[in-house]
Amino acid sequence: MYPVTPTHTEELLKIIQDSAETSDKLPDTTAIQKMIDKHDGEREQMLEGVAYYLNQADIKKRIRYFYKHGVKVVDTDKPNNRISHNWHKLLVQQKVQYLLGKPITFNAEDEKFLEVVNDFIDEDFDDCMQELLKNASNKGKEWLHPFVDEEGNFDYLRIPAEEVIPVYDSTKKRSLLYAIRYYDIKNIDDEITRKVELYTDEQIFYYVEYNGSLIQDFDYKNNPESHFYDKQGNGYGWGKVPMIEFKNNEEGVSDLIFYKDLIDAYNGNISNNANTFDEMQDIIYELINYSGEDLAEFMTNLRHYKAVAVGEGGGFNMKTAEIPMDSSNTHLDRLEENIYRFGQGVNNNPDKVGNSPTNVAIKNLYSLLDLKANEAERKFRPALHAFFWFLTEYLKMTGQGEYNHTLLQMTFNRSRMTNEFEQVQMANQSTDLSRETRIANHPWIDDVEAELKRIEAEETEYRNSMPPLTEIEPEADGDEDEPKRD
Repeated sequence: MYPVTPTHTEELLKIIQDSAETSDKLPDTTAIQKMIDKHDGEREQMLEGVAYYLNQADIKKRIRYFYKHGVKVVDTDKPNNRISHNWHKLLVQQKVQYLLGKPITFNAEDEKFLEVVNDFIDEDFDDCMQELLKNASNKGKEWLHPFVDEEGNFDYLRIPAEEVIPVYDSTKKRSLLYAIRYYDIKNIDDEITRKVELYTDEQIFYYVEYNGSLIQDFDYKNNPESHFYDKQGNGYGWGKVPMIEFKNNEEGVSDLIFYKDLIDAYNGNISNNANTFDEMQDIIYELINYSGEDLAEFMTNLRHYKAVAVGEGGGFNMKTAEIPMDSSNTHLDRLEENIYRFGQGVNNNPDKVGNSPTNVAIKNLYSLLDLKANEAERKFRPALHAFFWFLTEYLKMTGQGEYNHTLLQMTFNRSRMTNEFEQVQMANQSTDLSRETRIANHPWIDDVEAELKRIEAEETEYRNSMPPLTEIEPEADGDEDEPKRD
C-alpha cells in the first residue's frame, strides 16, 4: 500500500509546480527559498550526528534546576557533571576503517582503461572515500561533485549533505532533476551572506540572498554558467546533474538514530553517579529539637563554635549519601553491551575476544559489523559507478579514449582481525590451490602482484647462481667387435 502522505520528492516537486514562472519547469527563486526553509529541519538532524561524533552529546547541554517559591530556578550550586562518552565516533570509525581502511581495488579487462583509472585513483581519492563514508554515517548521506577545473583537468569535490537539496523525478528510476546547494559565508566585517547554487543537467545558476530574497549573483561573469569550457571558451554540459549522492543506507539516515537513546542513558547514569560522589563530600545533618531559629544560624554555630544549642532530648545526626554500586555497574554493563549490539560494532574487550580466538570466533565477532558494512557498500557501489561515468565522459570528450564505466570492477578490501597462525597454516596446507590464491590469502601480503614478482625474481636469481649442468657421456654397452652368441 502506498503511503497516504506525500513523499519528500513529491513535496519538492509540488513547490516547484506551484511557484514555477517558466515553461521548462525550472524552480524559480521563490520555490528555491521554500525548499531551503523546508530543508532546515532535516539539516538539524544531520548536524546532530556530527555533534555526537565530536563528543558534543545532549548531556553537555544539561542544566540542573530547583524550585524556589514555586518558580523553577537554575541551580548553580549543585554539582552538574556532564560526562560524554564518544561511543558514536568509536562505532563510526570501526565501520570506516573496516570497509575503507584499505584502498578499494579496481579491475577491468581493458588494460588501458585500468591503467587510466589507477593513475587517477590516488591517496586523495582514498581519503575522500573515507570522508564520504564517515559523513554519510553521521548524516545519512554525503555528496560528491565531479567537475573540470580551469586548467581542463577532471577533478571532484566533496560537498556536505547539509548544504544540498536534491530534487528527483517521481519515476522508479529516481533520476536527479536538480540539486540546490546553499551555504553561508562571512565577509571581512563578519557579515553573513547566503549563497545559493542550482545545478541542472546542462548549467549552474548562481544566486545570493539580498534583503530576504534571492537575486542573481553578479560575482559570476557567466550566470548561468556551463559545467565546463574548452580551450576556445565554448561551454558544455554533462547531460546529467553533476552531483552524486553517497547514501549510508536505504533510508538515508544516520547510524546515530539506532542507538542515541542508549548513549544518552549511559552518559546520564555516569554523570548522575559523579554528581552523587561530589555530593557525598557534603554531610547531611538531621536536627532533633534544635532550639535555633533557622538553618543558617545552625551552620554558623557549628562552623565557628563547633557546638550548637538544642532543646531537651535534642541533638543531630550526620548522614552521607550512598550509591548502589553493584546495581549501577550492572546497568552500565547492559547499556554498553546494547550500544555495541544495536550500533552493530565490535566489542574488542579481552573478556569478549579471548587470548587466541579462532577465525570462526572472529568471524562471529564481526558478524554485526559485516551487516552494517554490507549495507553501506551496497549504496557506495552505484554511486562510484555514477562517478566513473563522468570520468569516462571526460576522457571521451577530450579524445583520450572511449571506455565503458560499467565494466569497471570494484573490490572493497575489509580490515578484519585474524588468527594469523591459523590462516598461514591453512594456506600452507592448501596445496591443491594455485600459488596466487594462497598468496592472496596470506595475512602478511598486501600486494599480490608485487609478491609474485618478488618470488619470480628470487627464483631466477637462484637458478642463475647454480653451476651449469655438465653432460655425462653414456657408458658403452660393450665392445662392438665382440661376436654375438646364439
